Amino acid sequence: MKPTIAPYPLTRFRRARQSSAIRGLVREHALTTDDLIWPVFVRDGEGIEEPVPSMPGVVRRSVDLIAKAAVEAQAIGIPAICIFPYTVPRLKTEDCAEAWNVDNLSNRAIRAIKSAAPDIAVMTDVALDPYNINGHDGYVVDGEIVNDQTVEALVKMTLAQAEAGADIIGPSDMMDGRIGAMRRALEGAGHHNVMILSYAAKYASAFYGPFRDAVGAAGALTGDKKTYQMDPANSNEALRLIERDLSEGADMVMIKPGMPYLDICRRVKDTFGAPTYAYQVSGEYAMIQAAAQNGWIDGEKVMLESLLAFKRAGCDGILTYFAPQVARILQG
Repeated sequence: MKPTIAPYPLTRFRRARQSSAIRGLVREHALTTDDLIWPVFVRDGEGIEEPVPSMPGVVRRSVDLIAKAAVEAQAIGIPAICIFPYTVPRLKTEDCAEAWNVDNLSNRAIRAIKSAAPDIAVMTDVALDPYNINGHDGYVVDGEIVNDQTVEALVKMTLAQAEAGADIIGPSDMMDGRIGAMRRALEGAGHHNVMILSYAAKYASAFYGPFRDAVGAAGALTGDKKTYQMDPANSNEALRLIERDLSEGADMVMIKPGMPYLDICRRVKDTFGAPTYAYQVSGEYAMIQAAAQNGWIDGEKVMLESLLAFKRAGCDGILTYFAPQVARILQG
């Protein structure tokens, strides 16, 4: 039964907004450092921090500096880091074999982070696009991105990352059946505690452009990803995908991109109640940064407001490039 609201002036909603103390008492949602997963880009070399021009404030780090960044992140309360590799062109091939090389960039970074900052959780990306000469998340055969052969490769990639010490596997490929195949492989190899945070509702979005620059996939991509990533017009399909991935063994689910899809976040959380995450993707980040640098918005306030929107929409956490800045603000 709907509660009855007394008419004005018995009810004055502004009473609850009159001071900072009162506003704090009635606030419905809060952003904390526990909500943050920090995506980082790793590259080859040593002692290197290389700016990503389309993502102001974001850099590619060599493995040694990734480990140093993880120590700093742990110190300011960030609970998890997600690794994305910048793979040099000579290692991109048709068979994508570098993806499950035990000594590839991602796996070296996992080991370095776990050694330097053992209390921070390490999440990985599982998709073939950083290693694929065609720039796609799956194998390309006669112009088609093939599903089942790709899943076999993704399983090998998953096991290599688990062996390296990953805490959370993040399949971002959107192939059918990959969650079940990964979960069975992890269980069979004794990796019972490795979690899967599935990119279950990943849309074929135009907001990913700067990310593809950051991992070196933009120039390699032939065609588009619309045959495996979701149509931005669809909402009910996202729920079917979430249900499938949870039934196959995903521990957590993600919606990507973030702010343009807050309606999907809300529907997923309300329907399933499972741990739900969103990715504030590179295009979202770049727009806020560009507007702030031009003096059009207050960058810090917009950053915090944008992240609070995810919590209001039902998210348990957010992957965001703003994580270090936000953590320092929240830590006072």
